Amino acid sequence: MSSIVQRLAAVRQRLREAERAANRPEGSVKLIAVGKTHPASTLQEAYRLDQRDFGENYLQEALAKQDALADLDIVWHFIGPIQSNKTRQLANRFDWIHGVDRLKIAQRLSEQRSPELPPLNVCIQVNVSEEDSKSGVSLDELPELAAAIVELPRLRLRGLMAIPAPHHDFGERRKPFRDLREAMERLGRQDLDSLSMGMSEDLEAAVMEGATLVRIGTAIFGKRGRKE
Repeated sequence: MSSIVQRLAAVRQRLREAERAANRPEGSVKLIAVGKTHPASTLQEAYRLDQRDFGENYLQEALAKQDALADLDIVWHFIGPIQSNKTRQLANRFDWIHGVDRLKIAQRLSEQRSPELPPLNVCIQVNVSEEDSKSGVSLDELPELAAAIVELPRLRLRGLMAIPAPHHDFGERRKPFRDLREAMERLGRQDLDSLSMGMSEDLEAAVMEGATLVRIGTAIFGKRGRKE
């Protein structure tokens, strides 16, 4: 077996075991394979193994892969920082945007999303660990931003996303994910159904706290290649 076959199988097994440990139904957590810096051929191999959701962090790299894999029924997720001058392509070339943290960006995505496409699924990025180096809206600012985004006609607010600070202790890993889940519960919106949280090192902690989408790169594709 090739390494990607083994790695993808191992991640899927981890995910199923995490669901069982959390007393959650099998398949309740969707796996997003994050392919940044890896070639389109590698994503195609994962696709042949029934992976359908793929995440990318760099727009130009993502667009090239989308063109190369245009004949495949892939669900594309954008996870990287969002620049105002890139919103038109983001709005029309992706199915999900993980990481909206400013109303200005949300407004541009809504305005530029083609009416021929279904509403763009978005998650608000929350800076749950309050790190200066991380993007994301604060927990205090979240309700106001969420209320504004749900009024935008070409967007569908699905939930929240976070990239918390790493921690060696499993209990401490769970805390920021718990904070994110509780923040979504406080919003009191029945139409929010997505918690995008958990990566290669901490997916088990995220699943225990209610993740519905986990974003896994290294554990599937191996060490990142160099970005040109």
